[in-house]
Amino acid sequence: MNNLEHSELEFTDNAWNSLLYATADDNFQERSADVIFSELMENMRVVPFCDYLKRYLYQKEELQEPFHHVELQTYQKIVMNAFAETKTPASFYPTTAKLSALTKNWLSQMTVRRNVVFLLGFGLSMSVPEVNDFLRKGLREQGINAKNPFEVICWYCYKNGYGFEKFLELWDRFIKLDPDTAFRESLVEEKTVHIRSSLLSIQDEESLFSVLSGLKTKDNQIKFSVTARQCFYRLYEESRRLIADMYNQDSDYTKHYSPEDITAGDLERVIYASVPMDKNGNLIPEKQSALSAQFLGKRLSRKQFSDILTNKKEVSRFDLITLNFFIFSQNVEQYSTILKRYDAFTESMNAILKECYLEPLYTANPYESFILMCILSEDPLLTYADVFGLSYGQGTTD
Repeated sequence: MNNLEHSELEFTDNAWNSLLYATADDNFQERSADVIFSELMENMRVVPFCDYLKRYLYQKEELQEPFHHVELQTYQKIVMNAFAETKTPASFYPTTAKLSALTKNWLSQMTVRRNVVFLLGFGLSMSVPEVNDFLRKGLREQGINAKNPFEVICWYCYKNGYGFEKFLELWDRFIKLDPDTAFRESLVEEKTVHIRSSLLSIQDEESLFSVLSGLKTKDNQIKFSVTARQCFYRLYEESRRLIADMYNQDSDYTKHYSPEDITAGDLERVIYASVPMDKNGNLIPEKQSALSAQFLGKRLSRKQFSDILTNKKEVSRFDLITLNFFIFSQNVEQYSTILKRYDAFTESMNAILKECYLEPLYTANPYESFILMCILSEDPLLTYADVFGLSYGQGTTD
């Protein structure tokens, strides 16, 4: 990589520099898959949750020594003192674990459970934007879920500067609350944007519990985002149409295909054409890829399609990004230059993410940076597939 030294605090800037360095390589267009694979292996890593937490504490406490010189014990002390001051326990649930051990884990782990972020929100007196930032960037998940009563109560507390004791009081009231069946039924299929609008009406505890009564169910099941699911279906149907057209233009296929003939297996085979298969015809597992640390959970498999289409799994930002990328990869001729294609993709993708109340494209996430590098290549889908192939030791452009 170049010899420029970047601050360890600037996760996004460092990721942008890696992206720009790779795509500015003289050999990028001729050997894009090799260049991207090398950059991903050597310079792009998933920023672990612990680094986000350390950076937050470093900046909040205005520490003066170099970031990488601060010892773990210093951060532990900051967190423990803050939890003591805010009277926040070590967990939302009864636990025998000591706060000292838990803070050491939080400051050392690649990722944590979502509830840990909400607990830190109370313990470190975070604002709503700060908690959302941890969820979206530190965990690479959606922000505070407006359909989850637990998260709505936490949101209400952060918004009003209430501590953990107030949360317990409100949560106890919620547990005893009777569901408003009529209101709940009207919310089940409501888009996230409408649910979020109802939060804006919350001004006091009375209006808070009016909303919570509609969110409560007997089985406490959290409803998935309707907006994200609708966006996924739209992208999925367009992808099926494009693959049907692809098959119909291929002389190896003798029948005429309609979009309804295209299965999730077809999408998997086309998008991941360079990923090797086992003897049963299944793609080799993600964990065997050299890029598993950067891409684990990002591959849109047949099972992933099935779980989403049967409403067993929530739609993730990566599902939306991958399908939208595939659609753009099949329409490259619409753009007079690669940069215009890049601009159109980022504008389209960010609009979709915004519609689903998800964070815009984030280059500090290696998979998203990878997608952007592929968009900047001559043949985005071929480059995408070849990088996956290279991660399994398959193929080279040398």
